[in-house]
Amino acid sequence: MISERAEILRSAQILVPFLALPALVGALWLALWPQQADAGATLLVAGAAASAWYLLGGAISARHLWRGLAVRRDLGRTMPAVLGHDLPALAIDPQGLILAQNELALDRLGDLVGRHVLDLLGRRHADPETEWRDLGIRLARCGRLRTDLGDLGHFQVTREAGALVQLWLAATPEPAAAPAEPAPRSDGDDFDLLPVALITLDPSARVLRANAAACQLLGADIAGQSLAVLLDGLGRELGDWVGDICAGRTVGGAEVLHVKAEGPERFVQATLARGSGDYVTAVLSDASALKTLEAQFVQSQKMQAIGQLAGGIAHDFNNLLTAITGHCDLLMLRHDKADPDYADLDQISQNANRAAALVRQLLAFSRKQTLKPQIMDLRDTLSDLTHLLNRLVGERIVLTFDHDPSLRMIRADRRQFEQVIMNLVVNARDAMPEGGDITISTDNVRLEDPAGIGRATLPRGDYVRVKVRDQGCGIAPDDLAKIFEPFFTTKRMGEGTGLGLSTAYGIVKQTGGYIFCDSTPGEGSCFSLFFPAHDRGTAEEPAAPAASAPIRARRELEATVLLVEDEAPVRAFASRALKLQGFNVLEAACAEDALSLLSDQRLLVDVFVTDVVMPGMDGPSWVRTALRDRPDTRVIFMSGYAEDIFSEGRPPVPDSAFLAKPFSLSDLTALVARQLEEAGR
Repeated sequence: MISERAEILRSAQILVPFLALPALVGALWLALWPQQADAGATLLVAGAAASAWYLLGGAISARHLWRGLAVRRDLGRTMPAVLGHDLPALAIDPQGLILAQNELALDRLGDLVGRHVLDLLGRRHADPETEWRDLGIRLARCGRLRTDLGDLGHFQVTREAGALVQLWLAATPEPAAAPAEPAPRSDGDDFDLLPVALITLDPSARVLRANAAACQLLGADIAGQSLAVLLDGLGRELGDWVGDICAGRTVGGAEVLHVKAEGPERFVQATLARGSGDYVTAVLSDASALKTLEAQFVQSQKMQAIGQLAGGIAHDFNNLLTAITGHCDLLMLRHDKADPDYADLDQISQNANRAAALVRQLLAFSRKQTLKPQIMDLRDTLSDLTHLLNRLVGERIVLTFDHDPSLRMIRADRRQFEQVIMNLVVNARDAMPEGGDITISTDNVRLEDPAGIGRATLPRGDYVRVKVRDQGCGIAPDDLAKIFEPFFTTKRMGEGTGLGLSTAYGIVKQTGGYIFCDSTPGEGSCFSLFFPAHDRGTAEEPAAPAASAPIRARRELEATVLLVEDEAPVRAFASRALKLQGFNVLEAACAEDALSLLSDQRLLVDVFVTDVVMPGMDGPSWVRTALRDRPDTRVIFMSGYAEDIFSEGRPPVPDSAFLAKPFSLSDLTALVARQLEEAGR
């Protein structure tokens, strides 16, 4: 309708200059030849008359007249098809008016000539105007379609290309629908013998027939029952779904539904298809394993997303803590211990360290913390922890150790492993407020084949297993699946942060191990840790921690350090710390600025100190580029993530060291000095 009005408007606009032309010529005639006023007046009157005709709708009338003639012409072409059809037939114009009908249409439908087709569409559709508009759109696309008029049957609607008149021909009625009840079984009917679960349903979703496989899958003789009594989980009434498929309003499809029968939770996938009669055939298959796998995948995705979020937050906090602790160190250098402000600065430093420990827990969960693994004997490690653990559990709890005499070694970060054990023991203590026994046992486990434990699968191989068992209140089944999520806790407000088990989970997974929990409410819980076993002959001596040398000026050392850090507060602190030690410091806010500085070959740089994660080019990338022309330059990488976050899949950068954030003033300057000493400068 809108396009038709636009076309009429365009036609009227085209006529405007032609209608005004006689009046313009008449006016010019009178101006040039006033002695021949009669001819000019005639032209002027003719132009005025034409303009008046235009203003009164002459152009529109002409347009309608032309369309009327076109409709009459198309109707003449369509009439033979209308009169020669064996069933009711109609001819309808673009506005929806019925122009003609044959005798059969007159007998069955009454006299419809001059009436609107909306009267017919209203018998089947609640919104006939929308249906008529959609019908016109579909007809313009393909020129042929089929429409349902309810009790009047189906009509085939066609319109030739360029024509205006639509031809509506009643379609041949379909064969009578088969009875709702399926045919009785015969001796040769293999319906019950099919290994696939099959059922037939009437439009109300009542089971008409079910074979033996379907009864076995759903756990009962289900014939005569409603499908809604047996299954749920679609989100709407199953009867509506089946009814839509029976009526042809919806194409059959597949849905995973929950079985309501008692016992273990089960799911079935129901695939429905419309039968030749007024019933639906459903194929059922067990989807319990599929739903379990889906739940595992969703849990894995959720834990991965939370881990990425925790790691990103921890990285940003490490930058903030580096700036806080660094500037605090700078202030403490200018104050003696007797200074009244020194105690306040010391409190700031201690609380910043506590915040750093909390950030390390987040990094442990996200498996992006810096670990220093070593080969160790769990018996020695747990023996060293005995005194501390006994103080943690108190007097009403008995802590017992049970070790395998031939226990093999594991490779892990000793400090982080101790944190895992302490977290598990503290949780066990809190689960037994009235006291009880906590048992920590170790043994060797060999898996000849992959073993599924919980939702994980342990590869075949040799493991060292650590069990922490308590006699506490246990964990509810609903909470058991969420205990390793960060900030999830069953303790009351103020009693726990919800980071203990998530930290233990992250540390164990980053070490290459596995952690599981088996709990029975009212009986206690048992946490099992599996670590890959190592031979005792491969034990490594733990590296002795470097003594923290006192900060002293290094004015005698002439060295230039290029500091690349995108965080301005961290860059400011690191620059001041290095300058206090007598180093020449060049600063850059990004990798691109650093490479621009190094383009001057006359500039001598002894050490690159760079952040790893930066906008644009990252630290390792620009360093590798710079080392092509300056191969002897030493490198120090700084990051709030683990050391291997930037080295996986790429060769290590030669002569490089790693400094984990947050770091202190002495940590930074000592590492720069050590890099220079190793280079012989």
